[in-house]
Amino acid sequence: MSTSPHSFRSHPNFADEVNHNFVQSEIEGGVFLNDLPPSTVLEIQTQHHCYTVFLLGGNGALISGHPQYCPEPIQVAICGSTWGGSMLKRRFVGRGMHLEFRHPEYHTPIVTSRVQEIREPKLKKVKDQYAGADRT
Repeated sequence: MSTSPHSFRSHPNFADEVNHNFVQSEIEGGVFLNDLPPSTVLEIQTQHHCYTVFLLGGNGALISGHPQYCPEPIQVAICGSTWGGSMLKRRFVGRGMHLEFRHPEYHTPIVTSRVQEIREPKLKKVKDQYAGADRT
């Protein structure tokens, strides 16, 4: 996945660590989900799992790849990515960051281990996996 043309300018009211994190996310790369059309499919490899994400539009997505939270595709709301704390880079999936999403069966957001890679998979595999999935 290529990086988006959104570039961060350091902010004088942010702590140096926060400004550093934003710049580091641009160096390591990622993707702004708002820049992708619905039906885009992403494979997001974290330290512990490989998630498949099918974008539905807005912040909705079908996600699978975690044995407990989403062993089968389930509709979630993708919040964005964090650096492990409370600051969220909204609608962004970034390498070196933690993906955060809202699962319909849990009150608190699900936060993944660090994202290592983001890629678009081969379409045949994805179409087979999501055939007949409810996309409402």
